[in-house]
Amino acid sequence: MNATVKPSRLIKGATGDWETVIGLEVHAQVTSNSKLFSGASTAFGGDPNSHVSLVDAAMPGMLPVINEECVRQAVRTGLGLNAKINLRSVFDRKNYFYPDSPQGYQISQYLSPVVGEGEVVLELDGGRTATVGIERLHLEQDAGKLLHDRSPSLSYVDLNRCGVALMEIVSKPDIRDAEQAKAYVTKLRSILRYLGTCDGDMEKGSLRADVNVSVRRPGGPLGTRCEIKNMNSISFIGDAIEYEARRQIEIIEDGGVIDQETRLYDPGKGETRSMRSKEEAHDYRYFPDPDLLPLEFSEAWVAEIRAGLPELPDQKKARFIADFGLSPYDASVLVAERESADFYEAVLAGLADRSRDGKLAANWVINELFGRLNKEGRDITASPVSAEQLSAIVDLIGEGTISGKIAKDLFEIVWTEGGDPRALVEARGMKQVTDPGAIEKVVDDIIAANPDKVAQVRAKPQLAGWFVGQVMKSSGGKANPQAVNHLLKSKLGI
Repeated sequence: MNATVKPSRLIKGATGDWETVIGLEVHAQVTSNSKLFSGASTAFGGDPNSHVSLVDAAMPGMLPVINEECVRQAVRTGLGLNAKINLRSVFDRKNYFYPDSPQGYQISQYLSPVVGEGEVVLELDGGRTATVGIERLHLEQDAGKLLHDRSPSLSYVDLNRCGVALMEIVSKPDIRDAEQAKAYVTKLRSILRYLGTCDGDMEKGSLRADVNVSVRRPGGPLGTRCEIKNMNSISFIGDAIEYEARRQIEIIEDGGVIDQETRLYDPGKGETRSMRSKEEAHDYRYFPDPDLLPLEFSEAWVAEIRAGLPELPDQKKARFIADFGLSPYDASVLVAERESADFYEAVLAGLADRSRDGKLAANWVINELFGRLNKEGRDITASPVSAEQLSAIVDLIGEGTISGKIAKDLFEIVWTEGGDPRALVEARGMKQVTDPGAIEKVVDDIIAANPDKVAQVRAKPQLAGWFVGQVMKSSGGKANPQAVNHLLKSKLGI
């Protein structure tokens, strides 16, 4: 039985054990064709300032108009996180000046967010689980982007991202080590992608995280935290936490104190460095945005959205285990990405007998297909072997037409040449030999040719594998392995 665990791998310092306390603020770009308060496009990769409306550029007299689809996406995400949906929420102005924010403020949510408390259940090594609480999810505008490499003396401003809708998902400080932090971002990204509320593309900045790290004696009061900004790689998040925790421990053990500050992670050097002191941060002077009415919606509207949610990873995993007898590990691998789960389900759809071959299909998807895709650096959407072709291969094994060894040869042919697996088996004479008479002749010939080995195997039955190998080799791998084993045991008297 899996135990739900909160704590942690402790870090050994010079003066004893330390515990890391971590909270994450994940910024997820909402999947929407237009921005949060304007009709400008959210398409990635346009020419600088080509997706900018008069609202985004903060021209005088321009008023924001809420994008209902962005609100719907935030509510869908909240429901996917088992979170409380607030039927009334308020947009606030967060006041600060920065060149890539023409308004001089950001429209965000402060005291009354659209989504309240929720949770994410993590799966960790060794079958352990951990539950991370969600503090809140609120909607806000993204800022633009400063370009410093276009001129030796000037910085340029690209406002294409300005006004794009973000969901800021704030965790509780429930995470206790780098492994859990990486598992949390991975699971959160998976849920968002299943829901279709964020594409989760960290390379393009669609998903990024601010990581708050502090250390304390196990069970002691919380320490002073430092925030590592704009992390867009799950592995870097883990590395940054490991470095930052040890940095703080060394300072405290040397008699120093931790300054509350914002830091950046340098992946080249594998270290964090100071960006700015939190004490110098501006008072953002939040107040309700006078141009936007409070968001109000009904229980019926939320219920309608809930009814339209897709099956999420945890639900799908439970179904795969219950219906097809998959191990928790195999089910987790299959549901980690929606495309992988969809591919497996497409394989199942083509099987003649799902209850018989569902587990076999999972083995082939995970071990043969995923293994080959990883080896060649391909995504499952670019697989040369389709779900229908893999279904046919699994069916051929399940019905006894081909053996597992022949199936691997067949998979290689389909991968490199394509074609219908059943037609290939017929055309190339790859059918498994199941005729007892034909197999018995091969067995008799091998036994007759190796009297010394017969004496050895009768003294040591575990050597029978040598005979099995010889029979399979002699038959070109086409003899039915079960029939071979049965005949050999009978004829060798073992």
